Amino acid sequence: MEKVICIIQARTGSTRLSNKIFLPLQGKPVLLRVIERVFQSKYISGVVVATTVNPNDEKIVELLKNYDSRVSVYRGSEEDVLDRYYQAAKGVGADIVVRITSDNPCVDPDVIDKIIGEVLADPELEYASNNIGEHTYPRGLDTEVIRFKTLEKLWKTTTEKIDREHVTIHLKRFPDNFKWKTVLNDIDLSSYRLTVDVDKDYELVKTIYDRLYPVNPKFRLEDIMDLFKKEPELIKINQDIEQQNAKY
Repeated sequence: MEKVICIIQARTGSTRLSNKIFLPLQGKPVLLRVIERVFQSKYISGVVVATTVNPNDEKIVELLKNYDSRVSVYRGSEEDVLDRYYQAAKGVGADIVVRITSDNPCVDPDVIDKIIGEVLADPELEYASNNIGEHTYPRGLDTEVIRFKTLEKLWKTTTEKIDREHVTIHLKRFPDNFKWKTVLNDIDLSSYRLTVDVDKDYELVKTIYDRLYPVNPKFRLEDIMDLFKKEPELIKINQDIEQQNAKY
């Protein structure tokens, strides 16, 4: 069985919502809620939180100290995010890497497993995600799965600043050079935002957790959609926010 590891990029700095990964959701910070949901995957055996050597990110190390033996922290370059990511994956001997960002506490383990399943089923498939090509999942359920050997190829061959600042951007810029697959949802839900990027995003995600978590801590995307049907006014909370692509 190939070793499937999730690497979560995290840092305290954010131009739009500082320290957002420490904001509370039903008594735990956003980052821990992300990790909690990732571990509901049936394939993922470990998590590495890839943060930076910036002294401000010591808070992340402290948060995760003695948290869970399956979770480790790697500290690397602030600017060369690809190197930080590659070193984190190499350090734990990952065969397949799942890429999740730290501000997505509604990430769905079933969606994660669907995408991992595509890669496991095809040894030639280098990369699969729900955010390459056509987007049909809400913002905040973004999941990328990449083989370690492909990540290593990116690390060895890319030199442009944009390719080093964003882990998989080179693959998306030159898709013809890779074997990849996009995973689609049955219905297009791409207009919804379930990430934590600005205050209004947090307000919505906090409301989702307050409504759903006490009843079902393992709530899924369909539960969120059911909530929106019952309380359609919730959708309006962050409807006007434009997405920015963060570097992490």
